[in-house]
Amino acid sequence: MKVTLTKLDGVLILEPQVFRDDRGFFVETYNRQRYADVPGLDIEFVQDNHSHSRMGVLRGLHLQRKYPQGKLVRVVRGRVWDVAVDVNPHSNTFRQWVGVEISETNHLQFYIPPGFAHGFCVLSDRADFEYKCTEFYHPEDEIGLLWNDPELNIQWPVKDPIVSARDAANKSLRSVLAVE
Repeated sequence: MKVTLTKLDGVLILEPQVFRDDRGFFVETYNRQRYADVPGLDIEFVQDNHSHSRMGVLRGLHLQRKYPQGKLVRVVRGRVWDVAVDVNPHSNTFRQWVGVEISETNHLQFYIPPGFAHGFCVLSDRADFEYKCTEFYHPEDEIGLLWNDPELNIQWPVKDPIVSARDAANKSLRSVLAVE
C-alpha cells in the first residue's frame, strides 16, 4: 500500500494494491494488521457508514467535538471530491484544507484523523461513499461548518451544490469558535 502524507498532520491518502485482470479487479480495502503498520493508523474502527448521493450533492463540513471521529473513506461507485479541514486553533495548519478526488477506478482512500472537519461533493451521476469511524456517531455532539466559509476558501469543484437544509444552516468556523 502506498501512503501519501499531506500538509495536514495525520491526514493521509492511501493507495491499496489493486489486482486487475480480464475478469475485473480485487482489492483488499482494509486489513487491521497492514493498516496498523502505517503511523497513525494503529486504531480501532467502531462503526461503518454508507452514503449514496447524486451528482452535485455536497455533504459537510462535519465533526464531533467531545467524541471526535477519525474516518477512513473510500468510494465504491462513482467519484467524489473529499475534503479535510484543520479546525484546531493551536495547530500550525489551522484553517487549511486538503482535497482529493477518490473514485471507484482510482481506489484511493482518505484518512481524516479525529478533530478535523470533513465533507465531500459528488462529481459523478451517482456515488456510493463508505467510511469507517473511530468513534460512534453522537448527534448531540456534531458541529457543522459552512461549506463555503470564505475564511476556509475551499475550492469545491461544483457550482451551486445541492446541500441539505441542515448543512445550509451551518456556521462559519469563526462563529463556531467564538461560541466555544
